[in-house]
Amino acid sequence: MDRFIPVNEPLIGKREKELINECLDTGWISSEGPFVEKFENSLSKKVNRKYGIACSSGTAALDLAIASLAIGPGDEVIMPAFTIISCAAAIIKSGAKPILIDASDSTWNMNIDHIEAAITSKTVAIMAVHIYGLPVDMDPLIEIANKYRLYIIEDAAELIGAKYKDKPCGSFGHISTFSFYPNKQITTGEGGMVFTDDLEISKRCKSLRNLCFQEDNRFVHNELGWNYRMTNLQAALGIAQLEKLDSTLKKKKKIGELYNKYLAEVKEIELPLIETEFAKNIYWVFGILINPKINSAKNIISKLRKLKIGTRPFFYPMHKQPVLKKMDIFNANYFPVSERLYEQGLYLPSGLTLTEDDIKVVTQKLKLIL
Repeated sequence: MDRFIPVNEPLIGKREKELINECLDTGWISSEGPFVEKFENSLSKKVNRKYGIACSSGTAALDLAIASLAIGPGDEVIMPAFTIISCAAAIIKSGAKPILIDASDSTWNMNIDHIEAAITSKTVAIMAVHIYGLPVDMDPLIEIANKYRLYIIEDAAELIGAKYKDKPCGSFGHISTFSFYPNKQITTGEGGMVFTDDLEISKRCKSLRNLCFQEDNRFVHNELGWNYRMTNLQAALGIAQLEKLDSTLKKKKKIGELYNKYLAEVKEIELPLIETEFAKNIYWVFGILINPKINSAKNIISKLRKLKIGTRPFFYPMHKQPVLKKMDIFNANYFPVSERLYEQGLYLPSGLTLTEDDIKVVTQKLKLIL
């Protein structure tokens, strides 16, 4: 009997269990444990950042990034229309306004050519979100940001370990963020991290993640923060995962190569770019676009599930989100590429436990229903 092939499954080994057991044996299970700082320092070094601030999720990391830059009412932040809702939510909850940019047909990232026209006197930042496996083209984005004196917030949640022109994703801009959800290259179950080279920003993030407690008068608060702390247990898991990041990236690359091999002749779908002039695809997930003349992504997802294949739809564009449409806050209500990506896009099983035989099964069943 065929087993269900999940869209993602994390790879947890002996080293992870060893470090977690050390937390349990020593009693260091809260955010006060030594593994938190070790994880922060080790990962900061990996992405060439001076400071890393561990937190409870990638969403929390975005909240901290926005708040630490004092972005608020009256401000505008440029961001992609095609991304997860956490990006827009962090901006909106601060009182600022998200200004949407449509996606690129080729990379599925925000279209850099559309950014400059969206800048106004209220614009304070650009949020660059790397999507699915390829980074945003950062050099022209940085040039625009410098020209208009804008902050850059780099959301590298999906591209841990990836590089843009040989520089680590997560090393760009004034502040950057990672997520450690179980489908990421490094997982802590739930978790995230903020990176910066600015000492004052790092201090601000540390305060905000810890309810803005004061060192000299702990329970007297001058402002409101969050309990966004990462536990020592989570950090222990993260350290073990970081130790094998290189092998994880090789595994992801192999998964991408195998999907490309077995789907190369399938004319009913569009495969992701293998590389651009500035980066190689690390295949955080393996996304495909269904030819709309043949079928819809929604229908293919349903059929594959009946065949015991887990998938996920592509992101639902921000301007189409019901909760955000009610707010009537966006600069436009039509972003055709983002809409096309949602309607035609899905990603196939891409977890680290996937075998070549699994990929053969997935691709055979996909071909069967197209």
